[in-house]
Amino acid sequence: MALLNDKRTIDLIGVQIDFGASQKGVAMGPLAIRYAGLKNDLKGMGYWVHDKGDIVPPEDGMSLRHMIRFEQVNATNKQLYDEVYDTLEDGRFPLVLGGDHSVAAGSVSAVAKYYEPQGEIGIIWIDAHGDWNDDNSTETGNMHGMPYSAVCGWGPDSMVDFGQKPHFVPTAHCVQVAGHDFDPAEAERMKEAGMNVFSMTDVDRRGMTEIMEEAIRIASTDTVGIHLSFDVDAITPEYAPGTGTPVPNGITAREAFLAVEMIARSGKLISMDLVEVNPILDERNKTGILASELIQLAMGKQIF
Repeated sequence: MALLNDKRTIDLIGVQIDFGASQKGVAMGPLAIRYAGLKNDLKGMGYWVHDKGDIVPPEDGMSLRHMIRFEQVNATNKQLYDEVYDTLEDGRFPLVLGGDHSVAAGSVSAVAKYYEPQGEIGIIWIDAHGDWNDDNSTETGNMHGMPYSAVCGWGPDSMVDFGQKPHFVPTAHCVQVAGHDFDPAEAERMKEAGMNVFSMTDVDRRGMTEIMEEAIRIASTDTVGIHLSFDVDAITPEYAPGTGTPVPNGITAREAFLAVEMIARSGKLISMDLVEVNPILDERNKTGILASELIQLAMGKQIF
């Protein structure tokens, strides 16, 4: 097994949240991924696995038209920030199981802040969507469409400010891969911020191998390592039906496997989110099983 770094112990951190999304059910995502056998499979790869259980959001909280359930989302991310930061201090690898993609605001914030004394982190965000809205550009008010913008300092700041003075990740080290459903205002914001975007058009034209070679170069050059945030809706629904915001004509399962395998081989992965598995919409846990396999490959599982 090819280890990614010196962190042989993985902390599993589930987040039972769907308040950041319009479609309910992704709160059960961590259970579905665990049920697919993730913990035992990672142990079989030679890792020590410490399951920290699930963060459960508060039942009640304030909401705004342009940031729906913001109080619950932000409170949950504060808990996740603390858990991920503690994991890093203990010398372990943080593996976050969503839940909707709003959780990345908490996980990425913790990783960026922890490594701040050493330098910048890079981010590879594999997703059908850009997640680059803020409370002004959003068309829905759903906060799972805002975390990438927030961790890069383009707002909303409340998603990442937990009293720790956030360390924003420079967009020069950030990559979006496989996007094919951007809001017009969101796309303009990404261009203005100088985001590195490899859309499905790029994947189709250039191939996943070339795209990931460039994505890894961008996210790893002059950084301490790469945070991978993988939303299963990047994968075309034929392979991953169990997700709340499916978009046709995404990447295939094999392209997804190749992407995470290449990140594993880079030796640069320092943290990871796997999000948006919705068991209510799934077929016999097909997407939960796929998510577990993606995680294992990202952590260095080799087919041969």
